[in-house]
Amino acid sequence: MHQYTLIDSGHERKIERFGPYKIIRPCPQAIWDPTFPKEWESHHAEFMRKPKNQWKKKGLPHSWNIFFNDLEFKLEPTDFGHLGLFPEHATQWDWVGKRSSKTDKPVLNLFAHSGAASLSIAKRGVKVYHLDASKKAVLCAKENAALNQIDAISWIVEDVIKFLKRKVRNKTFYQGVILDPPSFGRGNQGQIFKIERDLVPLLNLCSQVVNRKGFIVMTTHTPGLTPTILRHLLIQTQKKGSIEAEEMLIPSHSFPLPSGSYARWHGE
Repeated sequence: MHQYTLIDSGHERKIERFGPYKIIRPCPQAIWDPTFPKEWESHHAEFMRKPKNQWKKKGLPHSWNIFFNDLEFKLEPTDFGHLGLFPEHATQWDWVGKRSSKTDKPVLNLFAHSGAASLSIAKRGVKVYHLDASKKAVLCAKENAALNQIDAISWIVEDVIKFLKRKVRNKTFYQGVILDPPSFGRGNQGQIFKIERDLVPLLNLCSQVVNRKGFIVMTTHTPGLTPTILRHLLIQTQKKGSIEAEEMLIPSHSFPLPSGSYARWHGE
């Protein structure tokens, strides 16, 4: 079951349907003209960054649930314009699912946010370690897991770098690592994460905890971190294997919408 649609994009905005609600949000990369102007005439909410981050709502509830990729998610507007679901990541869930084994070591999901990737993998019977420095994000992910009656997930609230360093010392290994690092983040004890400074050390740590024939999936929405750059980083930090990198796209009846970049490595 699927209750999400990217209806249209253009004039640096996008309009999406999440269940029964049409929502407009900023989209700086969509500098083209909208394809379906009439679709923009009515909506339930719009998020605007100027003069300050704010929602303008017309009948949008505080929270609601939708189905996406046969999973149920609770959506709730945040002060940053997010809703708790990132549809551009869906193809990565499928790729990881096909390479994950029920009998192998767990999959480690870093910067795991509201848990969509964790749920998608765990639904296949694969053990998942879900880690985020935000207690609120982990609580949201737990709610989504409960909605789907999924319990093969271990929940961790901790700084990613600190956690990985400990696992390297303990010689702990995972069959795969997923990571969606922010441009800037703050840990639960005030630790600062800056992607330009910390991404290479992070990937080096990931290489030390993933099986030789395992996989790493990295996604990012940081402007300037193109697929080519992500490919270079995986070539320099990972063991021998295969690497692919592309834009993340959200399909639409208008133009497919570029929404960040991904890079994937799997060992040989």
